[in-house]
Amino acid sequence: MVATVRGPVSTDQLGPTLMHEHVFVLTPDILANYGHDWWNEDERVDDAVAKLRALKAAGVDTIVDPTVVGLGRYLPRIQRVNAEVDLNIVVATGLYTFDEIPHYFHYRGPGAMFDGPEPMTELFVRDITEGIADTGVRAAFLKGVVEERGLTPDQKRVQTAICEAHLATGAPITVHTNSAHQTGRLAIEFYRERGVDLTKVVIGHAGDTNDLDYLKWIMDAGATIGCDRFGLDLYNPTADRVATIAALCEQGYADRIVLSHDAACYMDFFSGEEYQRLLKQAVPNWNYLHISEDVLPALREHGVSDEQITVMMVDNPRRYFTAGA
Repeated sequence: MVATVRGPVSTDQLGPTLMHEHVFVLTPDILANYGHDWWNEDERVDDAVAKLRALKAAGVDTIVDPTVVGLGRYLPRIQRVNAEVDLNIVVATGLYTFDEIPHYFHYRGPGAMFDGPEPMTELFVRDITEGIADTGVRAAFLKGVVEERGLTPDQKRVQTAICEAHLATGAPITVHTNSAHQTGRLAIEFYRERGVDLTKVVIGHAGDTNDLDYLKWIMDAGATIGCDRFGLDLYNPTADRVATIAALCEQGYADRIVLSHDAACYMDFFSGEEYQRLLKQAVPNWNYLHISEDVLPALREHGVSDEQITVMMVDNPRRYFTAGA
């Protein structure tokens, strides 16, 4: 079973799954103080319902949402959306930061002013075993970041807490990485040294590169690569992403690849009508339907079989969330 927003679901019922999508990405302080210029709660919820219903109609049954603290995680809003959409939404615990941790954690924990156990570990485990806040929704996986700045001292604290929570609960890990700087290597080595089951790790945003040696190094270590930014052609054009996946499938790596867009119904990085318009001009295909409508046909044209597509979209997500698999 895997925890979802609507309750536990058998991993056999996850169906076609997008492994890295957000419903909302928001900055709570900005929203609370300046959101009146661009945020209408009912409109945004209705818009999310419509977009997720369209995704369901396109044949996707599950989205895996790595929106954690640092990206505006707020489960009551997600519950409201999911109540109107027949779609599995799997949520995460963890911390999203490129470098420094919030002061809430900075002053407490190992080596801090108030020395003691790592509070992040306790909170991550609680989200997984008991539920997030008072929603009753349990996180099903862990999310962290290893960006261009690498494993800074604060990032090591976050990643150590993620490793500890993984070992305590068995929850899998998805890590945001920077493919241009190959920080997936740092994450893999860090996890390996701490006893993490690398078969339960997705190296997120690996699909931003077409360096086959780097991608195969990750998969040969046992981890899965997230080809999860389809539509963000600014990082890597769709045609190149497709060709890379086709080449890896031909070499027998389909069982270590997952697909997604890293899109959202609304992301306040681009809040306001003008920025929304500019965003659509810059990345017109960055939406939930790009894989269903464009990428899968292109993969088939490149010789990727329907069986391999099923492996990437159904079998690999199911295995990721299945204990002991």
